[in-house]
Amino acid sequence: MALSSLIRFGTSTWTYEGWQGQVYQKAYKKTNFARECLGEYCQYLYNGEPLFRTVGNDSTFYRPPTVNQLRHYLTQIPEDFQMCFKVWEELTIPAFSSHPRYGAKAGQGNLRLLDAGLFKELVLSPYREAGFGPNTGPFLFEFQRHGMLARDFIDKLDKFFAQLPRDFSYAVEIRNSGMLGSLYRDMLAGHGVAHVYNHWSYMPGLAEQHRKMEAFTAPFVVLRLLTPLRMSYEAAKKRAEPYTKIVGELPDMRKEAVVLIKDAIGQSRKAYVLVNNRLEGNAPLTVQALVDQLD
Repeated sequence: MALSSLIRFGTSTWTYEGWQGQVYQKAYKKTNFARECLGEYCQYLYNGEPLFRTVGNDSTFYRPPTVNQLRHYLTQIPEDFQMCFKVWEELTIPAFSSHPRYGAKAGQGNLRLLDAGLFKELVLSPYREAGFGPNTGPFLFEFQRHGMLARDFIDKLDKFFAQLPRDFSYAVEIRNSGMLGSLYRDMLAGHGVAHVYNHWSYMPGLAEQHRKMEAFTAPFVVLRLLTPLRMSYEAAKKRAEPYTKIVGELPDMRKEAVVLIKDAIGQSRKAYVLVNNRLEGNAPLTVQALVDQLD
């Protein structure tokens, strides 16, 4: 049975050399692998059909893409393929940590948090110039756990999304579970922005998130299946490396993901499902298992 065209499966990123012999059969120079393997990723078949119709781009969390980068992606992806880009952290961090990469900003508050003008100028502009629009999936706004009051944070999001153009799609991923509820839901729904159902260390499970949200908030749904619940990033990474096999199935996660996907497409909503290696050990095999369960 063919999957609904509304469903797009992909992985959090595509640049794992550990997938050589699985997803990747070509020989790449080490220096060219990350730059050139996207085309083969898009061609990877399962049951005679391309398995991946989307992919996450984590690199754009650290800097916005250039026009040339986006045009290079276009030379490798099929016409109906869509990429989901993380939004530059400069727009999503309330305060900078002491990490060396922040330089003089380390430990300081972020005056550019949710700056709509900056987002339109430095993030959206390259996509328009490159002609990437039809291949752009939802922009992913990932917010780490923070100390802002829920009402203040949600109000800031509300004002931000009110200023954005509607010809792109947006999705918000929060790590503060206490914000799940009607205030957050209604704000997102008012702008047609999706909540990202994230299966992540210290968030509730997918079904519990949907119970608290009560309804989808956009014409599309986004699932990011990242790590086992109640397991730190470091522990999940150690458990999963070198990402060549399933190291521990998560049957409840799989079941809840399938229920959400079926619910979404039953309402004629698109479903973007991005899977990380650290979830079960090998993201392509997890995607295959979800496809099998849907069938």
